[in-house]
Amino acid sequence: MTIPAAAAAAYRAAAQMNTPAAGVTPANVPGSSFSDFLSGAVQDSINTIRQGEQAATAQVQGKANLVDVVQQVNSAELTLDTVVAVRDKVVAAYQSIMNMAI
Repeated sequence: MTIPAAAAAAYRAAAQMNTPAAGVTPANVPGSSFSDFLSGAVQDSINTIRQGEQAATAQVQGKANLVDVVQQVNSAELTLDTVVAVRDKVVAAYQSIMNMAI
């Protein structure tokens, strides 16, 4: 029966959520804050978009494989879509807070 195996896998996955992942620091560690996390996320987004641009430039120059370029550009597009969605949610939350009655 696969249900016990699935349950065990889900338990292991949930247990691993409590351990910090590579490159992620817990909030109670000195020097880590939401602003540090946000800065890192923005920098990662910029790097991903920059890699997509560099791959497209390399393809135009004939120095890159088309499949790799498509993957890089798709990754950059997904990153940009995610950044825009997060920005929209932040703006909506800000507007909601500003419209609250005091």
